[in-house]
Amino acid sequence: MNLFADIRATVLDALTQMQAEGTLPDGLDFASVAVEPPRDAAHGDMATNAAMVLAKPARLQTRAIAEALAAKLLADPRITAADVAGPGFLNLRLAQDVWQALVKAALVQGTEFGRADVGKGQTVNVEFVSANPTGPMHVGHVRGAVVGDALANLLAFAGWKVTREYYINDGGAQVDVLARSAYERYREAHGLEPEIREGLYPGDYLIPVGEALKEKYGDTLLDKGEQVWLADVREFATQMMMARIREDLAALGVEMDLYSSEKALYGTGKIEAAIQTLKDMDLIYEGVLEPPKGKEPEDWEPRVQTLFRSTAHGDDVDRPVQKSDGSWTYFAPDIAYHFDKVQRGYDQLIDIFGADHGGYVKRMKAAVSALSGGRVGLDIKLIQLVKLWKNGEPFKMSKRAGTFVTLRDVVEMAGADVTRFIMLTRKNDVALDFDFDKVLEQSKDNPVFYVQYANARVNSILRKAREAGVDVSDATLAAADLSKLDHAAEIAVAKKIAEWPRLVEIAARGNEPHRVAFYLYELASDLHGLWNRGNDDVSLRFLQDDTATSQAKIALVRAVGVVICSGLGILGVTPVEEMR
Repeated sequence: MNLFADIRATVLDALTQMQAEGTLPDGLDFASVAVEPPRDAAHGDMATNAAMVLAKPARLQTRAIAEALAAKLLADPRITAADVAGPGFLNLRLAQDVWQALVKAALVQGTEFGRADVGKGQTVNVEFVSANPTGPMHVGHVRGAVVGDALANLLAFAGWKVTREYYINDGGAQVDVLARSAYERYREAHGLEPEIREGLYPGDYLIPVGEALKEKYGDTLLDKGEQVWLADVREFATQMMMARIREDLAALGVEMDLYSSEKALYGTGKIEAAIQTLKDMDLIYEGVLEPPKGKEPEDWEPRVQTLFRSTAHGDDVDRPVQKSDGSWTYFAPDIAYHFDKVQRGYDQLIDIFGADHGGYVKRMKAAVSALSGGRVGLDIKLIQLVKLWKNGEPFKMSKRAGTFVTLRDVVEMAGADVTRFIMLTRKNDVALDFDFDKVLEQSKDNPVFYVQYANARVNSILRKAREAGVDVSDATLAAADLSKLDHAAEIAVAKKIAEWPRLVEIAARGNEPHRVAFYLYELASDLHGLWNRGNDDVSLRFLQDDTATSQAKIALVRAVGVVICSGLGILGVTPVEEMR
């Protein structure tokens, strides 16, 4: 039950009637007509911009449209007031029983309350994490993993069919470096001094790989040249690293639907097929690029390369796909990989990239646009850095990793639920500070505690009611006389609950799961505020002498709990029933 969508439908019906009556001309586009919460709650419950967006195309005065629309809307028993304000906004006030009905809807629908169908069953592929299989995942991957997984949950909740995908970057030179690093640990397992020279991976995490290599190969690889062992060690080490990555993701509560390999694109004709497809569209040519901006001429030399005409699909410059020596650029397998996703029939693609991939956004969007004929959209979310703090100082790097703090370090210190929630308390393109002390403290300033405390409070109220002999089953609460919820503070909480279905749609359309975390904090704040007001106003306490009144008030509390549990489910966080 999306009340805002329902009222918008009522507004559109009224506008259609005005057209039929000749008050408005035919042929107007109502797509930009919105119904949303007013900026100032004192102005009303909802506001519509209908008069403002229609005045110019209708060639009518804004106020005239607003007043005529107001007269139509007042015929709806749910709308008690419709006031024209400012340049033409129409502020609406709704009857109390409308908000009371929202409480019942939340109880009847349970965690399905707020579920949307804006996706309409379309298929979407969310690619995230995609860390190089050269070591354990670091804290930057944590944020990308949480954002990607929560986004996938959100889209599924809003009606999309979602595939979570991990792209294994196992086709580049970095996996050769991994093999050489693992070989040194293999030598170390045989009692030899490892030569961790510059350019190799120094972390202790490769010691078990070396020991496993010894167990499999014995001493048969010792003192042999790379041509003997490189391919086998590379495959073995990559598999072990991917097994660890899967374990790390599981510790964070992330499970992928599909793992795709970059290496599988080479030698299979897939890269060549993707480039040929672009060539058939006259989007591949031989040419020389302009020198990069900001570089001196001596730092660059012109050379003929095979280029993708990405400027034809919105990019700033054309991009090389094949070097002058005939080898593929890094961009070529990325094109082939996304072509594969297009061919699998997805309606939408989403990539979650690190902030250092900003230069890939336009070129990848251009490639997908070209390869899909504009049918498939690609949204790329860039994940900004996470700064770790403890005891007021930057948190030091992990000795096990050698150069960084690992995902496992963070989860072991803060817990998966806390980690996931905190990673969503900022929009993905804003840097985030993760303070181990603050994320574990029990205060209003800690959003995850504040939300979990609200849910624990809901359960505490339910337990106390049961102990007092009050029936607080969802069916009984849904059938309660909710007209007893008549205090402004109670109605305010019901109004916040009413925003949940709208919030789901907005967050899903914008691929913005952080909005769910923001909303849950606001809802928790409203519940805590109502609780605190009950300390001074006995009539606002949830347990009253009259059972019917108690059940009405507890119905409101339970509805808050329903929405919190639903929202936490989208974030991948387990609701806490009792704070300890």
